Amino acid sequence: MRMAIFGLTVSSSWGNGHATLWRGLISALGKCGWHVDFFERDAPYYAGARDLTELAGGSLVLYRDWADVRGMAERVIAEADVAMVTSYCPDAHPATAAVCDGAALSVFYDLDTPVTLAAISAGEPPAYIGPDGLSGFDLVLSYTGGAALAELKSRLGARRTAPLYGHVDPAHHRPAAPHPAFAGDLSYLGTYAADRQPAVERLLIEPARRRPERRFVIGGAQYPPDFPWTANIHFVRHLPPGDHAAFYASSRLTLNVTRKAMAEMGWCPSGRLFEAAACAAAVISDEWAGLDRFFVSGSEILVARTSEDVEAALALSDAELKAIGRRAYERVLAEHTSLARARELEALLQGVPPTSSREIIAEVA
Repeated sequence: MRMAIFGLTVSSSWGNGHATLWRGLISALGKCGWHVDFFERDAPYYAGARDLTELAGGSLVLYRDWADVRGMAERVIAEADVAMVTSYCPDAHPATAAVCDGAALSVFYDLDTPVTLAAISAGEPPAYIGPDGLSGFDLVLSYTGGAALAELKSRLGARRTAPLYGHVDPAHHRPAAPHPAFAGDLSYLGTYAADRQPAVERLLIEPARRRPERRFVIGGAQYPPDFPWTANIHFVRHLPPGDHAAFYASSRLTLNVTRKAMAEMGWCPSGRLFEAAACAAAVISDEWAGLDRFFVSGSEILVARTSEDVEAALALSDAELKAIGRRAYERVLAEHTSLARARELEALLQGVPPTSSREIIAEVA
């Protein structure tokens, strides 16, 4: 079986949440008998931070301009069983035309559905959505479930929608030994985003101000010079995926913060959430609708609404936090691996709703 994907990036994990997800899913699809050709525009900002050059389970096609790769893309699409375009694909318009005209089965995968719908509401359609919306695709997959599935139909003309949630590859994210450079009481791993900043200030910066004796650690990229650092917040610049496990293992507790549009819409677990759980980290997350469908609050994950909630979590014993991390680890291995999502994707492509998602789909039908 062969699949062609036209996406943002799989070669660089710098400043985006797409690459790590694609690596896990493509590797898992390879184990299921698929070969994936991933087409990625060779953007200089990703080329300068490239941390993958070969795909397990597929082929990476880097190109400078659509005109240079158009002929090859059309040939691959014609030979593929499935061809897919994703959100934030820089050549989404010509790729959509090629996929919808020439694919045996055409798919759009929106890994940023709340952002897409918010832009549509503001009258500013994102560059990856053409004038015909999503009506030309046989199937529209969404990283976000819940009401978003119906909105993709009513507002963008999608004919058939289904959720394909985040996941983690346990071969790359697994329990690891701590590293002194990442040691802390509370850690947070994420690219800077202005719409996440109020929650970061409430759930990390304010607790750091109140508890100067504790050590807080932030890892990520694109943090501005005016970020409100405190003396006990330590910064680790962009971490490649290979360092994530050690980062999570080095703090007593790790924070998950969801982007504003995703938190408001709900049913949108971040990839970081599953990654941390796969490393058996104790996670405290902001609250959003649907969270308990992925992890049980209070048992497998802690939920924070206020700075005081974070302080209370930090006051838990090491044994209590480790037990929470262990239960999350068991849940993610049972339900949220890349291989589990690959099998769900196969079932969706065959027209059968995946068993693990039927209850969720039924609730919004």
